[in-house]
Amino acid sequence: MAEKTLFNQWTNVVAEGRNDLVFEYKHKDYGAYQIRRTYNRTVFIALIITSVGFAVGLSVPAILEWLDRAKDEKVVAVDITSQDLTAPPPIDESTPPPPPPPPPPVMETVKFVPPVVEDEKVDDEPPPVQSEETPQISTETHEGDGSNDIVIPDAGTGNQVVEAAVEAPLTIVEQMPTFPGGEAEMMKYIQKNVQYPQVEKEAGISGTCYVTFVVEKDGSITDVKVLRGVSGGPGCDREAIRVVKSMPGWKAGKQNGREVRVQFNLPIKFTLR
Repeated sequence: MAEKTLFNQWTNVVAEGRNDLVFEYKHKDYGAYQIRRTYNRTVFIALIITSVGFAVGLSVPAILEWLDRAKDEKVVAVDITSQDLTAPPPIDESTPPPPPPPPPPVMETVKFVPPVVEDEKVDDEPPPVQSEETPQISTETHEGDGSNDIVIPDAGTGNQVVEAAVEAPLTIVEQMPTFPGGEAEMMKYIQKNVQYPQVEKEAGISGTCYVTFVVEKDGSITDVKVLRGVSGGPGCDREAIRVVKSMPGWKAGKQNGREVRVQFNLPIKFTLR
């Protein structure tokens, strides 16, 4: 009978004596008998592996720190190869010298001739006088065929109006144009006067219409256009143009102290409630 020890008592399910009695008439080559028989050894091996893994985990920071120090302590290699300081061999005088380099390309030039001052000569025949019969003066005299004659229009009565060139509108000036009362009043004006188009309202179409226009020097609104309209809502675009055209006169913009034409962009939002 097996000796009674701490690991061989009847209350220990893996005790050798208990296993022999329990599996006396049963298979002992595999199954529960082998598991119970090798249980203590398995637990011992698992404990050793766990201890080793724990020790390695604790030593990882120290290993990494040692590797960092090893990288910093790099050995500087010094080139100690010997140099040949002997004098070069003498020049063989019988060897012909190398040919000279080719001359640079010659650029095409023109000789400068200084001007010669001669005594003034007076022609016996005076030059032709420019008049209506001889409108063009040239180095030679030719009779014209009338194809290149310059036609001078009639002066008229002198009451014709000459249109001045229109200045292009500016986008950024020192003093931007403003709506009477400021931006808050402009938003109130738009909200009060915009009428939601019935077709777009019934179709549930909404969006923002971006309108551009020019504030003239006198504050009037001109050249009203749609930069980007409401998708699928042309009625909203027409309504935005109508409201902008109906605005009262603005305070004109100024650049360097004088009124100028300014291009202004304005978003008008159509929202269903």
